Amino acid sequence: MVAKEDRGFASMDRSKQRDIASKGGKAAHQKGTAHEWTSEEAREAGRKGGMASHRRKQDQQSSDENASTASNPEQMIGSDSIP
Repeated sequence: MVAKEDRGFASMDRSKQRDIASKGGKAAHQKGTAHEWTSEEAREAGRKGGMASHRRKQDQQSSDENASTASNPEQMIGSDSIP
């Protein structure tokens, strides 16, 4: 039996993937069905990607802070309540 990782497009050599994808893009342009980005669409896509990236970084930082607080009980109590 072949593992899922050993099948299909994702398991191919990166240069072979790129070559196949390039051929598909060229064929779509020749056929007239390829999507051509307007500057407004590109701007909006970039804005959304930046917001998602920023949100992931914030989520990761807050989970890191929560993990360090949970691993140190004295931090949870606070330094002003220690006699």
